[in-house]
Amino acid sequence: MYSSVLVPVDLDEPSSWAGAVPAGLALARCFGARITLGTIVPDSLATREAQWSGIGYRRLLDTAAARLASLAEELRGDAELATRVGSGPIARGILDLAQSVEADLIVLSSHRPEMKDWLIGAQAARVVRHARCSVMVVRD
Repeated sequence: MYSSVLVPVDLDEPSSWAGAVPAGLALARCFGARITLGTIVPDSLATREAQWSGIGYRRLLDTAAARLASLAEELRGDAELATRVGSGPIARGILDLAQSVEADLIVLSSHRPEMKDWLIGAQAARVVRHARCSVMVVRD
């Protein structure tokens, strides 16, 4: 049923991978699907940290890629876990990653909504609304 599973994570938030990665790995094993662990470098971070410098931006992406590879190695168990780093607005970045890896399932974590989530909308909700593939939201 699924051939490509994307699990987007926030490298600074362990709750984003604690439930989603095991669920994604289990589904990938069930269907013999390839699985990709992805993260997004948000525009706000790029603006603040790289200050629109091409070299600084590349360094930011390389650091995210190294951290993601380290996390993938730690979490993969006996599975083959590919990694991808995207950039831009978080929800749009996840959707772009899903398209680039031809994901037919996105498995992501949700969190308890804070006030700002009610005002501007949660990233998981945006992904669910706009994804062209199935989305599984893992609750803690």
